[in-house]
Amino acid sequence: MIKIAVYGKGGIGKSTTISNLSVALAKKGLKVMQIGCDPKADSTTNLHAGTKINTVLDLVREKKDNFELEDMVVEGYKGILCVEAGGPTPGMGCAGRGIITALEKLEQKGAYEKYKPDVVFYDVLGDVVCGGFSMPMRGGYADKVFIITSGEYMSIHAAANIAMAIDNFKDRGYASLGGVILNKRNVKNEEEKVNEFIENVNSKLVGTLDRDEIVIQAEEMKKTVIEAFPDSPMAKEYEALAESLLKACEKEEAKC
Repeated sequence: MIKIAVYGKGGIGKSTTISNLSVALAKKGLKVMQIGCDPKADSTTNLHAGTKINTVLDLVREKKDNFELEDMVVEGYKGILCVEAGGPTPGMGCAGRGIITALEKLEQKGAYEKYKPDVVFYDVLGDVVCGGFSMPMRGGYADKVFIITSGEYMSIHAAANIAMAIDNFKDRGYASLGGVILNKRNVKNEEEKVNEFIENVNSKLVGTLDRDEIVIQAEEMKKTVIEAFPDSPMAKEYEALAESLLKACEKEEAKC
């Protein structure tokens, strides 16, 4: 089982990217689980036609521990296993608590033993990397962390904070940085800025995604690009990125 955490600034396109990566890998015959670790609980929306699914935190609030594994794991497009951690009522409670609760409940209820996923994606908000938001980095969860950024200042600033957190946690047996994904916004000197950041954090570029209106069109259809426009150049970019991430993680496994 390969476990991948993807971090990045809010609005940078993590959920869109991860959902397309999930579909790309599912099309290859892999069993994929995608865990949304954002309080908005919208990571997996395009994998199940936009229908609302129970969040783990809502289930715990309403039923304590009196619910089944199937109540929090929903099968979406291509059999992808969808989980949403959820969050507190706005203005009340800790947003990171949803992540901690979700990951603990998945383990307690035997999700990994039952579903036996080949790949697990954690979709994590990267504006804050503390408490529950660092949970997917911890030992036993993600093997590798990948950061999504554009060349925009605030996106690179958030990416730098994430890279710093990963470096600070390295002596605790947490996940290591697997690389950086450039999700283009077509700002001035974008590639140069991102390459400078990558050099500063001693990492590597694992893939680049172009800015394409077809992504918005697919989201309006409540689908991933690969489902809605499978023959598009953008679909091919997501598929190539999925291959790159898989190879990066497999090379790391081979070293062990």
